[in-house]
Amino acid sequence: HLKDRIYVPVIDWKLTTKRVMTTEWIDGVRLSDKEALKKHKMPVADIMRAVVDVFSAQIFQWGDVHCDPHPGNIIVRPNPSRPSRAPQVVLLDHGLYIRLSPSFRREYASFWKALLTFDNATLARVATSWGVQDSDAFASATLMRPYMGGDNRTALALSTTPEGETESARAFAMQQRMQKGFKDVLANEQLFPRELIFLGRTIRILQGDNQYLGSPVNRIKIMGSWASRALVDDRGLSFSERIRNFIQHMAFRLVLLSSDAAILVSRVRQLLGLGQ
Repeated sequence: HLKDRIYVPVIDWKLTTKRVMTTEWIDGVRLSDKEALKKHKMPVADIMRAVVDVFSAQIFQWGDVHCDPHPGNIIVRPNPSRPSRAPQVVLLDHGLYIRLSPSFRREYASFWKALLTFDNATLARVATSWGVQDSDAFASATLMRPYMGGDNRTALALSTTPEGETESARAFAMQQRMQKGFKDVLANEQLFPRELIFLGRTIRILQGDNQYLGSPVNRIKIMGSWASRALVDDRGLSFSERIRNFIQHMAFRLVLLSSDAAILVSRVRQLLGLGQ
């Protein structure tokens, strides 16, 4: 599914040591160079969909996660095997990785699926196992935006700002309040998985990459779909659990249609100059 869309440079083992990894040279356009992407007619929607797909696969399916996906570490080139198809994304700088255990991946996939289906019971159960006492606030921190499926207390607290503030000032104030209140979210710091710190960083960078290119894809929907599918493919679960997850996955995809409608409205507002 990802083979032609993603490429990782081949390692030159003769020139690689424990401290330095040497790989083949790849020519391409950096994700940060919007003008070059436009010049070479590389569709940003296809590019970002491939980027979010591969990092979702790492998080929910494979368990080995590249935690530094900033635009300088992602380059794009015409697909060498099929030039007529969507461009190929090349991942660079493999120096910061984490490995997720199967049990943690299962919990994290369940948490993400619950975020998009407003399954607050599952959110609370998984969050409590991680030592998090306020699942509503943690859901907002994970989504990088107010979670609207609970009692909305976090959304109201984050959106309460003095009149007259600019949109950027309100966004900065929201970010500051989330950072300040993060410790209040934790009930037991010893239970908090350290993997979540790196995953939070990775997802925040992916969000920034998507925003930088004009938010061409619905990042949250794509990640939620991978999370739900991972629970179907998880061979660590019993056959009956996987069947139940498959039925839920089909229903889940129907739920995501509402997310498509929301992103469509957002794109229309952008085209009309009514939103960022």
